Amino acid sequence: MSGIYIHIPFCKQACHYCDFHFSTSMKKKDEMVLALAKEIRMRKSEFKGEVVETIYFGGGTPSRLPISDLRLQINLIYENYTVAPNPEITLEANPDDLSEDYLIELSKIGINRLSIGIQSFFEDDLVMMNRAHNSAEAIKCLELATKYFDNISLDLIYGIPDSSQNGEQAQQMSNEKWKRNIETALSFGIPHISSYALTVEPKTALNKLIQTGKIAKPKDEVAEEHFQILVETLENNGFIHYELSNFGKENYFSKNNSAYWLGKKYLGIGPSAHSYDGISRSWNVSNNSVYLKSLAENELPNEIEILSKTDRYNEYIMTGLRTIWGVSLDKILDEFGNEYLDYLQKQSQKFLNDGLLFVENSILKPTRKGKFLTDGIASDLFMVNSK
Repeated sequence: MSGIYIHIPFCKQACHYCDFHFSTSMKKKDEMVLALAKEIRMRKSEFKGEVVETIYFGGGTPSRLPISDLRLQINLIYENYTVAPNPEITLEANPDDLSEDYLIELSKIGINRLSIGIQSFFEDDLVMMNRAHNSAEAIKCLELATKYFDNISLDLIYGIPDSSQNGEQAQQMSNEKWKRNIETALSFGIPHISSYALTVEPKTALNKLIQTGKIAKPKDEVAEEHFQILVETLENNGFIHYELSNFGKENYFSKNNSAYWLGKKYLGIGPSAHSYDGISRSWNVSNNSVYLKSLAENELPNEIEILSKTDRYNEYIMTGLRTIWGVSLDKILDEFGNEYLDYLQKQSQKFLNDGLLFVENSILKPTRKGKFLTDGIASDLFMVNSK
């Protein structure tokens, strides 16, 4: 299987924590929609022989686009690619965009999965993060969305500090408040939840607010406690923790994201979008003006990196440890050889001894205790400077 990702680089406003590529100006929206359509047509030869099973509108905020623009992209994919019957077609959306009329029209053009950026059901959190919606809109959109869509995912952020002039003395989100966020999400019968710790990226407004003492720095110990509450609560409610930040009911895993983690091919359309063909990775320029100019000149504004064996090993370690599928020691041996298997077994021994990793049926996985530390553990298992 393979997937197509379309990056819609527009947002109503900039969230304080976000470092994704987007613009708050819609002046070049029509030009961008036509450029995306052009790239879809130009790159069809790259997917010759592939069957597209997932189409994913990400961003940015794809729900900023009118239905006609989304329909255009979907129709072009069907015209230029081989698409599987009943593909998963996901739209990332913000609550303030999801009117009842818009939801009805989305369902008519083939969108069959929504990923809604709720982040929190509490007004103070949303204000601190500079989200475009409010708590009432978060509730209202889910009441509406569940009328027209069965396959819905929502995003929640944990480890959020309160905005305060007291800097480091500001109170962190309480466990009780975090539990209420989770319980509110569950009350709508949502079958998939993606949840992330609030992270402070260097070039964001959040980083500046922390440096100036207006918002407290998120605390790792609070985030870890929230993570453990999240895992326990969702597993007790029938969710499968299939990836570090993703929880789904049976048959509701994200097919698009699972393909990334399992090393399947995907094509990224739009500024900043990444592509992967199993051998190389490419990425489009993260600049709307340069992207538009290049497409107008029939050029693809991307860079390509051929992945070495070590690159592919390291990526497999990172993605494998984050998922329920783990890292297959047999696959390491078959695809990378004895040198890599010996190295992995040597590097992982300390984590096995500390109860952070375990091996079952030749599959290396993190324990419940080790899950929150997965990314750090993976970096210690990476191969560096291999010949």
